[in-house]
Amino acid sequence: MTSTATEPTAADPDGNDLPTTPAALLARLSALGIAGETVRHEAVYTVEQANAVRDRLPVLHSGLHIKNLFLRNKREEMWLVTAEAHRVIDLKQLGERLGAGRVSFGSAERLMRHLGVRPGSVTPLALINDPDHRVRLGVDRAVLAADAVWAHPLVNTMVTRLSGADLGRFFAATGHSPQILDFDS
Repeated sequence: MTSTATEPTAADPDGNDLPTTPAALLARLSALGIAGETVRHEAVYTVEQANAVRDRLPVLHSGLHIKNLFLRNKREEMWLVTAEAHRVIDLKQLGERLGAGRVSFGSAERLMRHLGVRPGSVTPLALINDPDHRVRLGVDRAVLAADAVWAHPLVNTMVTRLSGADLGRFFAATGHSPQILDFDS
């Protein structure tokens, strides 16, 4: 079997080989007073695969599910954009909205270097691995307003529920100030 950029095969599914482990992330959330519920599941790489897991696990029926885009521009600036999972996002319009110009997806190598996660595991919680604030953050207004948001805790074999307000508190604790994106306008 050949490894692809979207489904790496030589990785620890529990994330013990990452710069920050899921256990360390969850401990940091707890230290910040952010309570979360974590559910294990098979690896997912797409919104469609995540929907299939959600359909099978009733606990995942409540709350907002997200998608995350790791982007770069020609000036080597990086962005992490977090939006409701069902949003249709036009990269050209998004780049203009962010003030980034033309954006494209960042490589797996860049993703690991800047956020310490692999493709399929992109999450706003990976900002724990960006102490130098090299990655800019754009967040869908609906995500921050949600009572419950489901996000990968650095690996795509788990999902953690926290409130949008707590996600905002996490961003502040990491020193990342989100650019709020209103996809409804």
